[in-house]
Amino acid sequence: MAATIEAKAKRFKELHASSCFVMSNAWDVGSAKVLEAAGFLGLGTTSSGFAWTVGQKDGATSRDLLLANAKAIVDAVDIPVSGDLLNAFGRSPDVVAETIRLAGEAGLAGDSIEDTTGDPAVPLFERELAKERIVAAVEAARSLDRPFVLRARADELFAGACDLDEILARLAVYEEAGADLLFAPALMTLADIEKVVGRVQTPINVLAGIGNEGTVPDFAARGVRRISVGSQLYSAVTGRLQAAAQELHSDGTFGWVDGAMPYPLLNDLMR
Repeated sequence: MAATIEAKAKRFKELHASSCFVMSNAWDVGSAKVLEAAGFLGLGTTSSGFAWTVGQKDGATSRDLLLANAKAIVDAVDIPVSGDLLNAFGRSPDVVAETIRLAGEAGLAGDSIEDTTGDPAVPLFERELAKERIVAAVEAARSLDRPFVLRARADELFAGACDLDEILARLAVYEEAGADLLFAPALMTLADIEKVVGRVQTPINVLAGIGNEGTVPDFAARGVRRISVGSQLYSAVTGRLQAAAQELHSDGTFGWVDGAMPYPLLNDLMR
């Protein structure tokens, strides 16, 4: 019997209550089914991974398109799914709240709100406005008829700055605003992760697989509650595709077939 949206939402909330878990990231229904079969307890979407599957740059896809893909993934698996909906597709807190409501309608068990503007000249929202956006997101999440894990994301490092103090200040503001989970992508060292975990009470999500130190046990030992991989699985798959294509085109050989998932197994997963 397929899990209900309510049951998946409750389970996702419980996953954040204690210990540490890995939330893998899917870009479409097919990848979601493969990842569910691998044993993951929860999935996230990846905005960049999905954008690349439809031939667009990260950030170029519309809210409607991303939500439609998220809903298709939600409907295809029995484990909870959290959405990657960028900066919620608007500056104002009202737009952020509407995006959260739409994410709830799509059946998502959680969502992430970035503090990026999309403007290279001014890459981050001013801190007070960023807080207002998280407050609006939290209020919208609490208005849903089931649990919803709202992740607030401080993108200082991805925006090209290296000011850990500003990241900590923003995470503290988002914690005060009521976020369920805090996220600062591109924390490269275990020492920085320890510093973040030590400064806030709200659970922390770490983005792994991008060159940072440590393993899942390392992160868990430092109090990280959730680990995600963003677009890294998609990049790994396309890296294999690129290497296979180059071998086939340049060498005319078929060594790239080794390690491929057998047709019957892959086909059976798509029921």
